[in-house]
Amino acid sequence: MKLICIGRNYAEHAKEMDSAIPTEPIFFLKPDTAVIKDNQPFYYPDFSKEIHHEVELIIKISKAGKNIDPEFANKYYDEIGIGIDFTARDIQNKCKEKGLPWEKAKAFDGSAPIGQFIDKKNISDLSDINFHLTINENTVQKGNTKDLLFSFDTIIAYVSKFFTLKTGDLIFTGTPEGVGPVAIGDKLEAYIENKKLLSFEIK
Repeated sequence: MKLICIGRNYAEHAKEMDSAIPTEPIFFLKPDTAVIKDNQPFYYPDFSKEIHHEVELIIKISKAGKNIDPEFANKYYDEIGIGIDFTARDIQNKCKEKGLPWEKAKAFDGSAPIGQFIDKKNISDLSDINFHLTINENTVQKGNTKDLLFSFDTIIAYVSKFFTLKTGDLIFTGTPEGVGPVAIGDKLEAYIENKKLLSFEIK
């Protein structure tokens, strides 16, 4: 299983990061060791003092494909979930300043908590999905797929030009505005519409 993460896929998030709005999908990878399942806690790593939350909808790939045509991309996933792309922002900024790769700021162990998945048949309109993240019961991020720069199908088609997608691969589809720091003791809960699919603590 590989985790493919789409960057800057919501214009307002790109703006809050002082980044250019992309003209084609930007993506990076996380290893399977980044995954946290079953609402297990996230342990704050000792190598960073500035871990940020980034809530994202996740597509679970249901069959293998390569060079997928956008019009057929919807046949390659059946479920949608939600998760967190944790980012060691202090490390990322240092890497950016030096023009270095920043996988260690994005792909470290435990950097991808993943919640439950729901059948996309139970979603009336994939282009109008509300989702949000709360920390200690306060909403910190809200998003809707109508604001995606690149749709689910566009992402699948684009990524499959470069990587063969395999059953079980996960695509994090980008985070909306409102990213920010987490602290030990925080409780994070992530929702699609009003259904809570992920809940865990920072330790």
